[in-house]
Amino acid sequence: MQTIIPAKLDVIQSYMSFFLPFSFDARKKDRIIEALKEHGYGYFLLQEADEWDGIYGPGIQVGGKELEQYFYPYVEHKLFPLSIKDRGFHRFTIQLDTPFVFTIRKEKQHFIVRSVDIILGPFGLAFLTVRIENSEECSDLADILEFMQHFRAIDTHLMETKGSQIVLENGKALSIYDFLLDTLCPFLKKYMISDKRLEGYFGSLPYFDDERMYASAFLFARNGSEITEEQLFRMGNLNGRTPSGEIFVSAQNPDYIRRSLAHTLHDRWSPHTYTVTTEHAFITVTDQPPDVMKGELVHYMGTHYYNFLIHYFYRIMLLRVSYEYSEIVWSKDEEYVKSLIKLITLFSSWYYFREISTRSEGKELSLAFYQAFNIENLFNEVNLTLNELYKAQENSRAGRMNMLLFILTVFTVISGIYGMNLVISDWEDPFGWKKYTSYTFFEWISLVTAVSGIALSGYLIASMLIKFILRKSRDKKSDLYM
Repeated sequence: MQTIIPAKLDVIQSYMSFFLPFSFDARKKDRIIEALKEHGYGYFLLQEADEWDGIYGPGIQVGGKELEQYFYPYVEHKLFPLSIKDRGFHRFTIQLDTPFVFTIRKEKQHFIVRSVDIILGPFGLAFLTVRIENSEECSDLADILEFMQHFRAIDTHLMETKGSQIVLENGKALSIYDFLLDTLCPFLKKYMISDKRLEGYFGSLPYFDDERMYASAFLFARNGSEITEEQLFRMGNLNGRTPSGEIFVSAQNPDYIRRSLAHTLHDRWSPHTYTVTTEHAFITVTDQPPDVMKGELVHYMGTHYYNFLIHYFYRIMLLRVSYEYSEIVWSKDEEYVKSLIKLITLFSSWYYFREISTRSEGKELSLAFYQAFNIENLFNEVNLTLNELYKAQENSRAGRMNMLLFILTVFTVISGIYGMNLVISDWEDPFGWKKYTSYTFFEWISLVTAVSGIALSGYLIASMLIKFILRKSRDKKSDLYM
């Protein structure tokens, strides 16, 4: 059988983005916005997009008209709301252009953080985007992928992600977690919602993919370089280097690599430009010079960015609902199932669209994201599971209610025919309780029947009242309508 021999690929320029989803309290949205403004973040409006000409890198400008014409109107209004009060994705951006050094084991790579986005999305979900440009003159593809693989690992549990840290100008070394939430966005941590059962950042999204950020990149290979299937496969899987420094490939079967690329590779502009989309990364690579590919780079920074964002939101949202119903306590969360059904209904009616882009390439990328994120299967699974949960709990609740009503009816009939008439007159006398000691056997049956019937009626009324109060309280605390 033929074996894979990893080939080097010189990358002369690389633009990378890393996406960190997190959960925030939608009731404190105004406070978060104030904090963003205080720390220098500006609110991104579509009609002012042309003014943001420095956040992507020198000479890269994303025009508002291009963004406007790329999406269907019903999607555009959600991605680019006219004001902070409108429903949708509210983007706040700050330009930094700050250099840093990333050390992986003993190797150093210099990079520049061009800008940071914080996007406050619907239903209490938000996204932190860090735009990075590699400042090395020329790097091997394996080093770029190694950088991306380590940078996306917020917490390093696995051997393959250990040994990396970011060094500041003062010589202080930081983990990715500390770099993001203590250096770049020190104000953000207190607004993250955490699951008390989990520690650290991951309590914010306990269903977050593999404790790693999603990675995206636009790579310029040396002009005229051959881009092989093995290299494209490595990009999709972020295969960098082994701990000993060798080029790493997570497959050795060429047929397997071809089958994998058949599902992940967009080769419309081959043999010079390719895009690979997987659940780990979204990477475009070209062997054409930057001045020739300036338009494609602008698409990557603009329209493709938003195309990815809304599909990534779909995935995180569906994983969130899947996690929520997996944690349901059957005996206590009947109303919560209803709230989840309401959540998925609002999500699907307000934001979940199968058709996103008006352009043919945009449609192709949307399909690639759908497949990479397994969105359709997740959506169908969530809908089916919630409906089945609701039906089962409705049947269970109806059975309990019918039994209680049956018992109450029996008590009512017995009391009306026989029971209460024998003892109820004694209740009118303030000293009537003394007569109980002289009751006959049948009078005691009447007393127990009357008191039990009244108690059962009180229980039914109290339980309905408690459920009503809890439902109103849950609605006030919920962020379903945000």
